[in-house]
Amino acid sequence: MSERSTDLRETVRRRYAAAAAQVTEEGNAGCGPEPVEADENFGSTLYGADERDTLPAEAVAASLGCGNPTAVAELREGERVLDLGSGGGIDVLLSARRVGPTGRAYGLDMTEEMLALAVANAAKAGATNVEFLKGTIEAIPLPANTVDVVISNCVINLSVDKPAVFAETFRVLRPGGRFGVFDVVADDALTAAERARRGDDVGCIAGALSFAEYRAGLEAAGFTGVEIVPTHLVADGLHSAMVRATKPTVDRDGTVGEATT
Repeated sequence: MSERSTDLRETVRRRYAAAAAQVTEEGNAGCGPEPVEADENFGSTLYGADERDTLPAEAVAASLGCGNPTAVAELREGERVLDLGSGGGIDVLLSARRVGPTGRAYGLDMTEEMLALAVANAAKAGATNVEFLKGTIEAIPLPANTVDVVISNCVINLSVDKPAVFAETFRVLRPGGRFGVFDVVADDALTAAERARRGDDVGCIAGALSFAEYRAGLEAAGFTGVEIVPTHLVADGLHSAMVRATKPTVDRDGTVGEATT
């Protein structure tokens, strides 16, 4: 990894560690944590009140995403779901409810402070079908063909190596598995410099992909049925977008895999 990539990753880590520390300290003070994201384009206001009200206050306060991936991932009873960049655990806890006791929800995060907060939130929620993993989204610490669905909430745009994220996501999904995330995506007309400059203003430190680049990246990794639907602007030329794709049940070499149910 280049020195610049290392610096960017450390900047992201520090940002999320500080957010977790803020929520934890305010929660321990006994007066309830304040949301760490004040912009209406990000955070817990993008979830329904019926979802927020059933979760620990700390999980809701630590929400930093730009959408609600559990609302579009079409999770089913008994499935295994992985949340990339799980933060305080809001999407893991919501996913755990949707997949039920026969399913499992994994959360992956590189930040010790966020992992500690997520584990505490899972305990408060009484969630027993969850597991939090330490690692990066560019090197997922799970075996191949492990999960049915991969979700994420505006984290992939922070990655310093997005092709690795797409390749790793494809690897851990079972044949027929689904990719259903929210992410920050840029207009195709924006230059890389324009994206980086505007992305810095909304915390997309490593730069958002354009719509065309996002589609090409997923397809290069092997995904099919790529669908990218913008939902709202987060900055000039930068959109929160729902992204869906599928891992085929037949590999590129013609090998037929076992589809998920």
